[in-house]
Amino acid sequence: MQTLILSQVTKTFDGATALSSVSLAVAAGERVALLGHNGAGKSTLMKIVLGLISADRGDVRVLDAEPGSHAARAATAYLPENVAFHPALTGLEQLRCYLRLRGEDPRGAEVLLERVGLGEAGRRRIGTYSKGMRQRVGLAQALIGRPRLLVLDEPTSGLDPVSRREFYTILDDLAGTGAAILLSSHALTEVEVRTDRIAILSRGHLVADDTLPNLRRVAALPIHLQVSARPEAADEVARRLSGERHNGARIDLVCGHDDKIARLGQIAELGAMVEDVHVVPPSLEDIYAHFSGRAPS
Repeated sequence: MQTLILSQVTKTFDGATALSSVSLAVAAGERVALLGHNGAGKSTLMKIVLGLISADRGDVRVLDAEPGSHAARAATAYLPENVAFHPALTGLEQLRCYLRLRGEDPRGAEVLLERVGLGEAGRRRIGTYSKGMRQRVGLAQALIGRPRLLVLDEPTSGLDPVSRREFYTILDDLAGTGAAILLSSHALTEVEVRTDRIAILSRGHLVADDTLPNLRRVAALPIHLQVSARPEAADEVARRLSGERHNGARIDLVCGHDDKIARLGQIAELGAMVEDVHVVPPSLEDIYAHFSGRAPS
């Protein structure tokens, strides 16, 4: 089931095109990373999905409802990059307020704060919180009402590495229960391993939308192979593989995607002369740079 569907969405501001015929869908339980440089159209797309602005052309459906409608708002949660809460309120007081606004039992505030790792800090004033702690309050607020669609804009901003890992664990749990997640982030290393699909916007155009393995195949960027040879055989391994020797016994090779299996076969034929081989595929940063450069000017 597709939770979010955008079909041929176009939006302009004062004659400048922010989005040009963008089509994108996010299914229930799917985690989609929305990538793009500043000004690529990510914020505009999210505002349209949330019903804050309207598209000039195209169609957008959130659980088959219009963005901004009561049904869409009830099913959607949003977490901005920079959350803002009243500094004089405690974390518990702030969450209880939001729970009441959503018609939920305010006693659920403690459970929500525990879930995002703020159980002990819940009775402290938010004005004493770090940016990362305020971001956790924002995530707790976004979890109210068991949302079917989460729209997250740079959600790990200000979080330390442990907190980032815990954050993505929560997202994994939500996706496991059927929530659709659209996540905008510049932290490419994070989303490379914690999302199901990558969508790349560039100058208002959707230039890529697929799984990372499929994008790697389409991009056909070079693959690096790092061969660890036995010290006494390093020269022979480098000669037979026509590779560059580095750091004593490491031989570096570069090959195309379609040549990877053949190259690995050549390495395997060397038998005991080789101790290990490490395959380094193009990173998401490489993929992002490749597709971003293909956008129409």
